[in-house]
Formats: sequence, C-alpha cells, structure tokens
Amino acid sequence: ECDELRQRMTQIVDRMDVPRHCRTTFSTYHDQQLREQGNADYFITSGDKICFFFEKDVFDDKGEFTVPKQQSLNKVGHGETHRSFCLRSHIQKCFLSQGIARKLGLVNPVILQSMYIFKQPRIGGEVTPHQDATFLHTEPLGRVLGFWVALEDATVNNGCLWFIPGSHSSGISRRMVRTPKGTYPLTDFVGRERAYDKEKFVAAPVKKGGAVLIHGEVVHRSAENTSEDSRHVYAFHLMEALDTRWSPENWLQPTEELPFPPLYTK
Repeated sequence: ECDELRQRMTQIVDRMDVPRHCRTTFSTYHDQQLREQGNADYFITSGDKICFFFEKDVFDDKGEFTVPKQQSLNKVGHGETHRSFCLRSHIQKCFLSQGIARKLGLVNPVILQSMYIFKQPRIGGEVTPHQDATFLHTEPLGRVLGFWVALEDATVNNGCLWFIPGSHSSGISRRMVRTPKGTYPLTDFVGRERAYDKEKFVAAPVKKGGAVLIHGEVVHRSAENTSEDSRHVYAFHLMEALDTRWSPENWLQPTEELPFPPLYTK
C-alpha cells in the first residue's frame, strides 16, 4: 500500500503544473512582496484542491528547476488530495483509521485536510516546534487528531517526528487566523509560541507502514533531512464534528464543492 501511494504521487508530480508565482524571477523588494502574496493566496485557497509546495532554492533565476522535479517538493496538499489522489479509501480502510477512530470514541469524525510530505534527501526542511491546534482551532479544544503514516522508514537521521511528552495538557498559546477580507497578509498569528526546552523532545522513529497519532495540542517538530534518504509521509487530520464548532477564523474552510467529508462509510 505504501508503494502504491508513492507511485501514485510520482504520477501526479510528473503531470503537475508548477504555479506561476513559483517560476517568476524577482529582483526587487516590491517584487518579492508580490511573490510572497502569491504564495499566501495559493496557500489559503488550497483547502479544496491539490496544491504543490516547494523546498527553498529549487528554482533558478529563470524559473527552471535546479534539482530533479521529483525531488523539488516539500509537500502536496491540502483539501482535494484525499479525493483526486484517490486516497480516501486508503484513509478509511487501508490504514484502519475507521477502526482506530471508533476505538477512540469518535462519533462523527470528518477529514479536515490531507498532505503528502516528501522530506527530500539533503534539502528536506525543518519543521519547527508547533501544535496542530494553532492552525486547526476548534471549540472546545481537543477535537483534532492527526494521522501520520510513514511511507518509508522515518529515522532520527532523515527527519522523524519528535515530541514533548505531556505537552498536550497545557493548552495553546498562539493561533493562526484569517485577517479581514481585503487586507494583507491573508493570515496572522494571535499570541506567541512558547519557548521549548530542546532537551525535553523525544524522538519517535517509525518503520515503513507504521502510523503515529498526533493529539492536536501536543508539541512536536522534525529536523532537517541532511541524509541521503527521503522520508515520505502521508498525513491527514480528523475532527470530531459532534458538538464541535470549527472556527471561522481558521485559514482552512470547507467549501460547497468540498465540505469536510465523513470518515465513516455507511
């Protein structure tokens, strides 16, 4: 199943249309601002489609790849991935997430987003310490659960996850919110990320085919991948929709074309 998912993503990347703002040459501060705005627009509208997000410095000043195309991407997401990528059946069946969700007592879980994360050899970027509830806020908190499925071995050397045990019980100190319509940037942060003691993080390596469940408020991170091995992952987030309010300030919003689909099949 892991190999099938990787092969499917290889086909998608082979056929991808690189967003224009990624290929454009920028030479002034104003132009750089335009590029950043293009990135922001592209990100905030990714909730109902497949979008491509690249690692740094993979395009030259002519907009051409400096690395093989298959090794240029940071991730593919967010909303349409589990539909166009033909992965909803994998979410529901292959990775037994329905059974896990039922054992955890989830009554009406819905799929918020999904991502294919590459963690490319030598250039795979760091993911700094964070809590998923910063970006996926619910009332009450504690209604979001991440599934992180290793499509290859995730090791300390190639960028596995690290967690602070017990940190899910301390709430959140910062939120990413949409700014008022017509303003820029399109999102901003309310509050500040706490300072975290690096010594408290514990590595969570996992073998190919293994899954890590991520509480929405647990602090986690991953290091840069400076190894010669990639670390492909398929990740998605669920929300218990029963008696839960999804914040209208979240960057990710359901649409008429793609409401948050239910996890359970009838």
